Amino acid sequence: MEPIIRVEGLTHTYGQDTPFCRSAVDGVSLEIYRGEFLGIIGHTGSGKSTLIQHLNGLLQPTVGKIYLDGRDIWADPKKIRDVRFRVGLVFQYPEYQLFEETAYKDIAFGPKNMGLDQDEIDRRVRAAARFAGLDEGLLEKSPFDLSGGQKRRVAIAGVIAMEPEVLILDEPSAGLDPAGRRSLLKNIKEYHRERGTTVVMVSHSMDEVAENVDRIIVLADAGVVMSGTPREVFSRAGELVAVGLDVPQVTRVAMALRQRGVDIDSAVYTVADLRRALNAVRGGTC
Repeated sequence: MEPIIRVEGLTHTYGQDTPFCRSAVDGVSLEIYRGEFLGIIGHTGSGKSTLIQHLNGLLQPTVGKIYLDGRDIWADPKKIRDVRFRVGLVFQYPEYQLFEETAYKDIAFGPKNMGLDQDEIDRRVRAAARFAGLDEGLLEKSPFDLSGGQKRRVAIAGVIAMEPEVLILDEPSAGLDPAGRRSLLKNIKEYHRERGTTVVMVSHSMDEVAENVDRIIVLADAGVVMSGTPREVFSRAGELVAVGLDVPQVTRVAMALRQRGVDIDSAVYTVADLRRALNAVRGGTC
């Protein structure tokens, strides 16, 4: 399968030629496939945020290349703005970037900069609000009068409204209460399913990643140390712990049962997986 984004030998060095020189990512190569839901995990300082800011050209590599549909995104620096319309990035705590008078205008900002006509802008704003789980009745309100979760949805809708081919989300549920996290992730998953857009989600929550993504890339010490399906990655619990990460709660439960002598598959990562594994042990259903 041909990747929509390909990263080749990416290194990004901060403070080059100074005593504070350090590489946040070092020699990273990876592929992101069209239509997949990819999770990126890693401990604080592993290079996650630096990596994703290269994928739409917000940062330029010190060494290496980023390809979008087989074309080097920096081949013509004058066209990097077009790359940012095709690869949309939602920062962590994006609500701090809201600035317009109304939620509608904030969501419309990107499509307007794309030079679209008003009818198309209106269609995109309302569709994006729906995908982000934002009630249309809130569109004419000031974003600063909305709750934290509603602000987050406005910011995400603003990127979705540009209808990017790749949607990148940096810790989208950070700071939200449990109900808000579940609701937002449900909307993101529905958006991915309905639109078929490639979604890349950075998260520190192993449970969120386990329950939502198709494939996981693990970063540590500025490089990729693991890649695979959730089952493949979380079956290597010892290696994850060694690089400062955890495993989903249900994986920990299965591992604890196995240590207590229960002959259970410990490579489980969702509640449904755990239920099936327990059923297999009991030889029945529950």
